[in-house]
Amino acid sequence: MCDRCAPFPERLDPVQVDDDGPPAHEMGRGALRARVSADGEDLDLVTCHLKSKLLSFPGQRFSARDEGERARFAAYALYRRSTEAVTVRAEADKLLDGRGSERPVIVLGDLNDEPAAGTTQILLGPGGSEIATPGFDRPDRGDASRLWNLAPLIPKERRFSRIFRGRGELIDHILVSHSLVSRAEHIDTAASDLPSVTEDPSARRHAPASDHAPVVAHLALT
Repeated sequence: MCDRCAPFPERLDPVQVDDDGPPAHEMGRGALRARVSADGEDLDLVTCHLKSKLLSFPGQRFSARDEGERARFAAYALYRRSTEAVTVRAEADKLLDGRGSERPVIVLGDLNDEPAAGTTQILLGPGGSEIATPGFDRPDRGDASRLWNLAPLIPKERRFSRIFRGRGELIDHILVSHSLVSRAEHIDTAASDLPSVTEDPSARRHAPASDHAPVVAHLALT
C-alpha cells in the first residue's frame, strides 16, 4: 500500500507563503505514506520533506533586498513548515489510532530543522517521555499517541546530517511509535566529507551528490 498526502487537515487554514501570491492549502512536497512487510510484520511509514529553512525570494533570488523582506519570508517559510508538520502529524494520528503500543509506525525524512525546533516537536505528540530523559521508562497514557525521535541514540560526534556555514545540524530524522522505540538497536549517520553549505543553494546546483548525510536505524524484528 502506498499513498500521497498533501492537503492540510480539516480546521487548519491556508497560510501566507509570499507577499503577493495565493495562500497555500497543501504541502509544497506531499508526504508519502506506505505500508511495508518485514518478516511477516506490517509497518506503516510516512516520509516527508518539509519546507526548507533556506529562504528564496521573488525573481529566483536567495538574498533579500532588505531586512523587512528577509523577516517576512522567514516567517512565510516557518508558517509553511509548521502547517506541513501538522499535516504529517495528522497522518501519523490516523495510523496510530491511539494504539501506538501495538502499531509499528515510522515517520521520517528531511524535517529541515533540528530536534528541539518547534516544528519538529509538533510531530512528536504528547511530551514527557523523550529518549534520555527521566520519563522515558515511565509508561503513561501518552505512549499510545507518541512518536519518539531516535536522534539521541546517534553517537554524539556524528549527530548531524548537514553542515551549514561550518556547523553540523541534525535536520533529517527518524521518529517511531511506542511499539518500536525499545527495538532500536543501532542509529547512526553517514556523516563524513559533507560539504558546508550556505543560504544560496545554487552553488551546488550541478553537484553530483547530496549535501545531506543519510540517517540509518536498525530495528529488531519481533
